[in-house]
Amino acid sequence: MNPNILIVDDDPSIRRLLAMTLAFAGFMTTTVSTAKEGLKKGSDEHFHLILLDLGLPDMSGVQFLERYREDEQTPVIVVSAIHDQTDKIAALNAGADDYVTKPFNADELIARIHANLRRVPPPQEKLSILIVSDMRMDISNHIVSIADNPIKLTPKEFKLLHIFMENQGKALTHAWLLKAVWGVGYQHETHYLRVFINQLRQKIETDPARPKWILTETGIGYRFVG
Repeated sequence: MNPNILIVDDDPSIRRLLAMTLAFAGFMTTTVSTAKEGLKKGSDEHFHLILLDLGLPDMSGVQFLERYREDEQTPVIVVSAIHDQTDKIAALNAGADDYVTKPFNADELIARIHANLRRVPPPQEKLSILIVSDMRMDISNHIVSIADNPIKLTPKEFKLLHIFMENQGKALTHAWLLKAVWGVGYQHETHYLRVFINQLRQKIETDPARPKWILTETGIGYRFVG
């Protein structure tokens, strides 16, 4: 069965363009014009991915994300004409998995959709072992190894690496990571994150000054790659 994608955009011409582009690439689509319709569809039906505009008439795309992420983890790619970095960071902090600016390149959009769909684990499967390239994490036993060589991590380092491995390839913002690891109220304590990222790099990178695992996304946060 081909992946089913929900398009949430108030511009009829963009909805048609996205639907045609995705249909040509073999996806099924459902389109809605408001955030409220998108929230209802997203909770009532199963979608593999959502394409979301930020400038919706009834609520902002960021508000949509905040409400949707209370219950759902379906990948969301923002497709918006808003180019401001502050808005991009706000969308990523609210739960967006990726961000594409309009006018978009069709091939790039399809490639990003495929990339995000590949990161989704099988439904209802709770993995106890995570493997990225030659890095292996045994979650139950708190064991990490690279090329079969064990890596000794503190509990916070383990939790941070666990989050990175679960979100491989995604740009994770400073505030999102701080909230995920340290909890609510720590979103502005970026020095905590810098210290632990540096510690992790010292332990897992062959050359911490030129990291291959944990990459810095300037002005945004970090991205974990295999």
